Amino acid sequence: MIVALLPHGTNTGDIAKVPGFSPGLWSAGLSTVPVFQTYLDISQGNRIFTSLYPGEDIEDVVAGPRRVESWPAIVKRAEDAPSDTVPGLLAQTLEDAGVRVRVDPLLNAAALIGANRAGIVDRRGSFDCAKRRCPPGVTVVPALPGELAGLRRRLRGNDLLIALERPPTVDRESLAIGIAGRGFDGNLTSDNTRTNGFVTAPDLAPTILERFGLGTPSQMIGKPIHTEGSPDVGAINKLEDRLSVVASRRHEVIMINVLSWIALAAGAIAIGRRRGARVALPLLGLSVIYMPLMLLATAGLEPSRLTERLAVGLGSPLLALATWAVFRGYAALAIACAVTVGAYAIDMIFGSPLTQLDLLGPNPAIGVRFFGIGNELEATFAVLVPAGVGAGLAAWGWRGGEEAVRRRAIAAFAGVGALTGLIFGLGRFGADVGAVIVLPAGAAVAAAVAAGTGGRRRTVLLIVAAPVLALTILAALDLILGGGAHLTSSVLRAGGASGVADVAQRRIELSVKSFGRAATSPYLYITAVAMALAILYRRRLAELLGNRLVFAGVCGAAAATVLGTVANDSGAVLLMIGTGFLLACGAFLIGVEGER
Repeated sequence: MIVALLPHGTNTGDIAKVPGFSPGLWSAGLSTVPVFQTYLDISQGNRIFTSLYPGEDIEDVVAGPRRVESWPAIVKRAEDAPSDTVPGLLAQTLEDAGVRVRVDPLLNAAALIGANRAGIVDRRGSFDCAKRRCPPGVTVVPALPGELAGLRRRLRGNDLLIALERPPTVDRESLAIGIAGRGFDGNLTSDNTRTNGFVTAPDLAPTILERFGLGTPSQMIGKPIHTEGSPDVGAINKLEDRLSVVASRRHEVIMINVLSWIALAAGAIAIGRRRGARVALPLLGLSVIYMPLMLLATAGLEPSRLTERLAVGLGSPLLALATWAVFRGYAALAIACAVTVGAYAIDMIFGSPLTQLDLLGPNPAIGVRFFGIGNELEATFAVLVPAGVGAGLAAWGWRGGEEAVRRRAIAAFAGVGALTGLIFGLGRFGADVGAVIVLPAGAAVAAAVAAGTGGRRRTVLLIVAAPVLALTILAALDLILGGGAHLTSSVLRAGGASGVADVAQRRIELSVKSFGRAATSPYLYITAVAMALAILYRRRLAELLGNRLVFAGVCGAAAATVLGTVANDSGAVLLMIGTGFLLACGAFLIGVEGER
């Protein structure tokens, strides 16, 4: 087994030009991490956000002739973190099985790959594996792209060659990787990413262990790397190009367009006064609701920055105008929410090929989530699902006696909440455990408000029981189907009460830190002002919303947003995005009520 470290700047084409290599990209860390952290993550087959490591940061790692000098600090840092990370677990597991791990004397930080749990690194001897066959076991060596052909020719039987582009000292999350050996004949992937051409640093340890017939320790979250299809460097390059712009385009394509729509609506209201508001506010709300749909549509087209901005900026209002022209009233809001959420649900069922490239998607480049929905879409659906159901009931489900309407509302909120929670939470589809909490809870609140009966205690029990029951069902289905949702991978397999406590601590710490990071964002303060005004004028808002079924949907959306903020590890993101879509729905409904 040879792990060849290539110079930074090597690309997948440089690796794939050597016959027999399966190409791909590998995620070097959770967002941007120090170089040594990437190698440490390989050694432990696990990783967490570096902000979760307590104490002082480790500036650099020096690997001496026999031992990593800063190893005690590395171990303590891992032990104090709210996780089950074990530095050196890969080499220790191999050594315990009688497999020798050697590291070239020229390597420094990369020597962490071969350090055992005591920080000891075997550097004895030098290895010219390109000219003669490397010794048995695992050998970590520096290499140039031109040496890969010679290394490849030395492979025999079950030998494996893993070529890695070295991580940089500047921002870049996706690096080139190639694997040559028996069983590797397509683009690289793993069950962690479910993305053709993409794997993670923690996946390397289980891949190496599997090759030696060894199981993966429970502390490792990585999954063995395998291949899909045929080698396709062009597809990998397109994937890298798209992922590299997701974060940088979000503000320009999303927020600049939204602010432009708000400015146009404000101008129309200033000119047309109340009559202008009756048209401008519904169109503004529908445009914002259709925006995720347009982002999904552009995701697979790989447009330029300007093209994507124009497609979203013009396409969303045009869809809004067409919907408003045909349906009007509450039906327009219901249709917009249903079409937007439904499009993502269909994409989830087919493996989320577009969502993972969506500007509102999970942003795989930062290494947190690679398929299904992320926090941004969770916050979006937390609002659109209950608000859309409420609008639909107001448009089509209000006929009949009071009791019939009540039963219909409870069934609609509960049924749609359960269905969307299943699709967006099940590991086989959306793989977002947060959706299984916020969507059923929002549905329960909406159903309770729509029903308008029963004591306060019964209502509270219903709201609490809904997400708990949904989580239980999700866990059972995920274990049966082997979907790998975050619930089963991070909680049910956390290793007892202490492991679950670590998971909870991580989520709380990350949520608190998310507000710290958002402290410089004007949108956080706009959100705070909007929430304060909503609380202050809650009775007036209830009167403006008018219809009880619509009001129930908005209450469910608000409750889901608050719960998502508390329960999620990106609380600030959930709060800002959820509030934004609540304001969009509110603008629509105020405009509709003005027409009446």
